[in-house]
Amino acid sequence: MRWLPRIAAALFGLFAVLILGLWVRYGGGEHFEDRTTDPELPASALEVVANLDWPAGNIAVSEEGRVFFSFHPEANPPIQVAELVDGEPVPYPPELPEELAYQSVLSLRIDRQGRLWVLDNANHGTGTPRLLAFDLATGEVANRFDFPPKIAGPGSHLNDFQVSPDGRRIYIAEASIFGKTPALVVHDVEAGESRRLLEGHESVTPEHYVPVVQGREMIVFGIFAIRPGVDSIALDRRAEWLYFAPVTNNHMYRVRRADLDDTSLSPDALAARVERFALKTMSDGITTDLDDNVYLSDPDESAIVLLQPDGSLRTLLKDPLLRWPDGFSFGPDGWLYVTCSALHHVIMRSRSHLRSQAPYQIFRFRPGPAGIPGH
Repeated sequence: MRWLPRIAAALFGLFAVLILGLWVRYGGGEHFEDRTTDPELPASALEVVANLDWPAGNIAVSEEGRVFFSFHPEANPPIQVAELVDGEPVPYPPELPEELAYQSVLSLRIDRQGRLWVLDNANHGTGTPRLLAFDLATGEVANRFDFPPKIAGPGSHLNDFQVSPDGRRIYIAEASIFGKTPALVVHDVEAGESRRLLEGHESVTPEHYVPVVQGREMIVFGIFAIRPGVDSIALDRRAEWLYFAPVTNNHMYRVRRADLDDTSLSPDALAARVERFALKTMSDGITTDLDDNVYLSDPDESAIVLLQPDGSLRTLLKDPLLRWPDGFSFGPDGWLYVTCSALHHVIMRSRSHLRSQAPYQIFRFRPGPAGIPGH
């Protein structure tokens, strides 16, 4: 049995090499600089839209004030997509054909054609990532697209997206937290075709920081930092510029939508047209208003920050009530809605801990400038 210690030592060595490899690929990181200031609005400016048993992920509010949202898939919720009806979440749609059943939905948007688009990342690409559009007037499925593996294979994460004003193009942030190949995906609705763009570019690649949210450093088992690639994504009011960035990047980037749509541009030519727009805070969700401001949800500082057209930052709200502020949507009458996904109470937490932190909130407030509902 003299060989047993040798086998044990070899297995331990292999395990150590594996752990080291995982740490090198996924671990480590510095803390992000706090670029917030004293908030301009009091916490009382936040109005509670809903108190929920499970944390919300993203949100889309229609011109008529209908509120749709996802429950964050990391919480393994019993409902994935809901509409608020009399203040209570109701599954939307009430029924789906089995072949279209939701797998893992985070983001949803309402376009100017009155369709609710739902993006299913299929558990990081281990299933079939899918786009579904529902006609809000009828509730019927208006469009379906299943992404092929070359666009969103295992390890991908189709995280958030924007729809062009004419409803013909969809711009997706592929965060690829496990695959480590983040990119922008441009989907042509009419042609039923998608392209991966800017893979490997600095604008979609996270910098080496670790979120620290309300005292919790977001590193799993000491070796996996929660550090997704490109995540924040928003079109300006004219849909001329697409703004985007990874959560942990120092800068907000932008590129003209016309350049993303130009299939004649080589990868290098497109990369040369990406602009490093301005310094930002840590950012998860973003949106834009009619005055060309960009709103950032900053989970590190429990804040909502305004990035102005001149590149300067203003802190609108900053309060512990904002537990990992996440998705945005403008609604009618100048309201800006924001979800709080509270992921520091979700990721690698027990079910009992998650439940103990309920209720989870959707808030809204009036920032001043209005925006496009559903955007």
